Amino acid sequence: MTASSSAITIKKIDGNSAKSVADHVAVEEPLEVRLGYSTPVGRTASSVSITMRTPGSDSELAVGFLFSESIIENHRDIERIEHCGPAAPDTGTQNIVRVDLASHVEVDLGRLQRHFYTTSSCGVCGKSSLDALHVTGAEAPGLKKGQFSKDILLNMPDVLRGHQDTFDRTGGLHAAAAFNSQGEIVVVHEDVGRHNAVDKVVGSLLTQDLLPAGDFGLMVSGRASFELMQKALIAGFPLLAAVSAPSSLAVQLANEFNVSLVGFLRGETFNIYSGEERIS
Repeated sequence: MTASSSAITIKKIDGNSAKSVADHVAVEEPLEVRLGYSTPVGRTASSVSITMRTPGSDSELAVGFLFSESIIENHRDIERIEHCGPAAPDTGTQNIVRVDLASHVEVDLGRLQRHFYTTSSCGVCGKSSLDALHVTGAEAPGLKKGQFSKDILLNMPDVLRGHQDTFDRTGGLHAAAAFNSQGEIVVVHEDVGRHNAVDKVVGSLLTQDLLPAGDFGLMVSGRASFELMQKALIAGFPLLAAVSAPSSLAVQLANEFNVSLVGFLRGETFNIYSGEERIS
C-alpha cells in the first residue's frame, strides 16, 4: 500500500512552552507520465508530463491527465498501464507510470505542447485559452442532465470532508469528488495538487466507463480555477462546486459553455456564477 502521509517529529510552540511531538505530513513526490504509442516507423515512447503528486491512484491520475488533454477518448485506447523505474528511497514508490496506447490511437505531441501553452497559467490571454478548448471539441453539457437541489449542494462539503482521511492526519491535501443528484459520492481522491485530485477522479470514471459525466457534479475542496473548470468541461460534468472562490477565467469559461459553477459553498450559503437553471 502506498503511503500518502509520512510520520515526523516536530517542535510544537504553545505560548512560552515548546515540546517535541509526533506529527504527519502529506507525501509529495514527482510522477512522470511516459507514453508508449505507434508511429509510421514503429512503436516509440515519450515523457509527456512530470507533476508533483501524492503517491496513490497513479494510474487513475495518468489516465485522467491523458483524457483531459484529449490524448485518449476512452479506456479502450489504453493497452497497458504499469509503474516502472527505481523505487524512491523514502517511500519505496515507483515514480514513473508508462501508459501504452492501442495501435489505432494517433498521438500529436506538437498539439499537446500547444494545448499546454494555452491552458496553463503562463500569461496567455483568456480568449486564446477559450479558443483552444473549442479546437479540442469541448461541448456544453445538456440542460436536461445534472439537476441538483440546493440542499444536496449545501451538504456536499461535509460529505466530502468525511472522505478526507489523509487531510485529517496532515491538513495538507486537496480533495475532489464526483457526486450524483442524490448527494452520494461516486469517486473521491485526495492529492497535494488540486488538479491532480481532479485528474484522479476523471481517470477513475473513465476506467469505469462513466464518461461523459453528465449525471454527476464535481466537488472540489479549494478554489475553482480555469484549469479545474477546463477538466470538468472536457469530462462532461454539468456542474463544478467549490468551497472557495472561482477565478475570473473560470467564470468566463463556465458561461461560455453553460456549465453550472458554484463557489463559496460553506455553511448555509453559496454563490452561483453560471448555470443556475440546473440548481433547484
